[in-house]
Order: sequence, then structure tokens, then C-alpha cells
Amino acid sequence: MLGEFITLNHGAGGEEEEKLIKELFIGGFEARRVGNGVGIDAMDDSAIIPPTHKELVITTDGHTVDPIFFPGGDLGRLAICGAVNDVAVMGAEPIAILDSIICEEGFPIADLKRLVQSMNQAAKEAGVSIIAGDFKVMPRGSLDNVIIATTGVGFLKGERVLDSQAQPGDKVILTSSVGDHGVALLSKREGLSFETELVSDVSPLNHTIGAAMEAGTIRAMKDCTRGGLSMALNNIAESSGVSIWVEQEAIPVKQTVEAASSMLGLDPLEITCEGAAVMVVDPQDAENVLAAVKATKYGKHAALIGEVREERPGMVLLATRVGGTRILRKPLGEPIPRVC
Repeated sequence: MLGEFITLNHGAGGEEEEKLIKELFIGGFEARRVGNGVGIDAMDDSAIIPPTHKELVITTDGHTVDPIFFPGGDLGRLAICGAVNDVAVMGAEPIAILDSIICEEGFPIADLKRLVQSMNQAAKEAGVSIIAGDFKVMPRGSLDNVIIATTGVGFLKGERVLDSQAQPGDKVILTSSVGDHGVALLSKREGLSFETELVSDVSPLNHTIGAAMEAGTIRAMKDCTRGGLSMALNNIAESSGVSIWVEQEAIPVKQTVEAASSMLGLDPLEITCEGAAVMVVDPQDAENVLAAVKATKYGKHAALIGEVREERPGMVLLATRVGGTRILRKPLGEPIPRVC
């Protein structure tokens, strides 16, 4: 028996930690290695991924979300999806995840099991293996519950997809509605209730992105995490030395998110998403790519929202509903803390 709560011994490297790792993590993760490589179940010092002729893509991210369980997901699902999506938007096929979990002493083991189960389900959905990990325990009061850091690994399918590759004339496609994740977390945290429940959009986007890449040429792509759609568009515009012009009316925002944002004084375009990506697409392929995205599980609300132009390089301009045009700037900071 592991007991009810995490103790310092569970992270001390001895028999108790070994038992926890075998029972909770190795027993909880179904896909534990890549091909004939070495994975987490070997209990070795490192994992091994079999070689390939393709370029390797690696990303890493820490996740400190509060609350750890929220409408539509939890910290475990978020940690897997975040790594998967960061690899996928580079034009790569995610294949493996490495995780580092740090718990506060006294954290309920039942909650840790829930997070592990959620990580396993998200990994299965994305088709990736969790091949290595680490577990540590901090003394009570020195950490707020639990944090999870993940490293995602993948291989390029073909050409690199980089922020710096947008060209004048390209079309801009958004794969889903924006603002869902941040507003869902804030409403849960603050105890706000709405007629329609706000649910996070946290999801693995690699299959949606894969469908888009098969349908046409994607020049640049970003997932709309911290800073939301606004930050993603500005990063691409700056890196490519172009301007991006988008239509406010074309950007999908759910009514509940719009209402909650208005009430809280937030801009949905600046709010963190965990299941939305923006794509800059060859104009000849835009309709095919949009149709391919819409046909996927997480692309039903996809929309063509704008285009890339040569003038005013480095800027993002928003055509508003009332007929004006304003600069869509980078947010000064994350309007909702600890959302990812």
C-alpha cells in the first residue's frame, strides 16, 4: 500500500519511491517506450529512442496551473498536451514525452493517481509514449501542491515550419475558438458561475495539425498559449518581417467566453488557449487546409481569420466589428496567472 498522502520518503530515492514509481507511474502509463528503444519500465538512468534519418524536434515546459483540476481537464492532461502541441506546430510528429513531477509533502496520493491517469489518456489520444521521468517531494509549505514539467520529442515530417516563414499573400487560419481555457480556469478559481459551463479547450492538436499539413503548405504555425492569439500573431509577424491583418468578426469566440471576458475586463484574444493553433498557409491551399482542419475532432470551429501583407512589417492589425482598424499588440503580461 502506498498510503493516503505523499511523504518525503516517496521522493528520497529509496524503497518507498521505487514502489511508488513501479505502482503508480510504470503501472499507470501504457505506452512506455518508442519502438525497440529503452523506456521508463526499464528503470534505467535514461531512455533510448531508436535512430532515424529525420530531424529531431525537442521542447520543454513547466506547468503550474491552479486549480490542478478544472472544467475540461487537469494538470496531467495539460502537461502532456502542452508538450505534444509545441512539437506538432514545428511540423513534427510527436513520439515521446519525458516528465518531471514535483509534489508537496502531504499531497493526496488519490489526486496524484488521477493526474497520472489523465496523463496516460492524453498520451494515448496523441499516440505518444511516456518514456522517462523523475519524481521529487518538497517539504510541506514549500510548494503549492504539485507541478509537472514535460519534455516533448518528435521527428520532422518534412520541411521545418518556423515563425519566420510567413509570406505576403498567405492566409491565416485559426483551428478553434479562443479564450476557453483561461476563462474556464478563472471562473473555477473565483467561484463564478454562468448559464453555460465554461470548459477548457485543453487537447492534443497533432492529429489536427497532421491533417492540415497533408492538405497543403503550412509556412508558419504557433499554438495560442500564454498571451493567446494576440501573442502568437505578433511573434509570427515580427519573426517574418511582415504584417498580419485579421478580421475580428471572423475570429471564433464562444458567447460564454465573450460574456465572461467582458464582465472580467479581459480581451479573449489575449487569453491563454490550450487547444487552439494559428496557421499561416499558402493562399492556394487555404480552403483545402481549412476543410481538413474542420473535419478533425478539435477543428470544428476553425476559421480563416486574415492574411499576411508586406506593408507595416512586424505589426498585427485588427479590423473591428464597428468598421475601424486597430493595432493588436502583445499583452504586457498574462492577464490570468497560473493558467498553464
